[in-house]
Amino acid sequence: MNSELALNHLNQDAAFRIISNSVVIPEFTPSGNVYVDLLDSIVSQQLSVKVASVIFNRFCALFPDNYPHPDLLTSMPIENLRSAGLSFQKAAYLQNVAAFSREYNLENHAWELMDDDEIIAYLTRIKGVGKWTAQMILMFTIGRPDVFPIDDLGIQQAMIRLHNLDKTDKQLKNKMTDLAEPWRPYRTIACRYLWRWKDAPA
Repeated sequence: MNSELALNHLNQDAAFRIISNSVVIPEFTPSGNVYVDLLDSIVSQQLSVKVASVIFNRFCALFPDNYPHPDLLTSMPIENLRSAGLSFQKAAYLQNVAAFSREYNLENHAWELMDDDEIIAYLTRIKGVGKWTAQMILMFTIGRPDVFPIDDLGIQQAMIRLHNLDKTDKQLKNKMTDLAEPWRPYRTIACRYLWRWKDAPA
């Protein structure tokens, strides 16, 4: 993805220029490892970044080479997984991902042959993986350029602040979608700016 080309396009929108004049986002390279990033995402749910990192490292340390191979993860007793600090539910979800990967090979899947909606529908077949998680995989693991996670609280907060929207408006998501329309086909980069801008000092 050409970040300079994307930014030039996004800056055609006056509202977006407020953000891009205030913050800078770092370059990043998508990891490409959907299997591991799904596991990481499940571990991280409802935890701070620091705590999630500690638990994920403990989880990985349960396996040879610190890598939770699908075969090993599916056969590991839940009690062992919970010893890393995982809840029973999260441990079960991790094994769901591993079982799905054993059947469909998430580690070496031809994602380039699927569009965004197909990937979301595919990944959300795994119990424990919702639409938001699948969208994060699209954005940060596969590197799709035009994802707009409408249900993300941070994106909602940033859009409300940027456009002075009413957070109680039943049409909020529809308005957000319309306001983000000029950002196509680079809404992923726009969202990275929104997240950074939301957390930056006023």
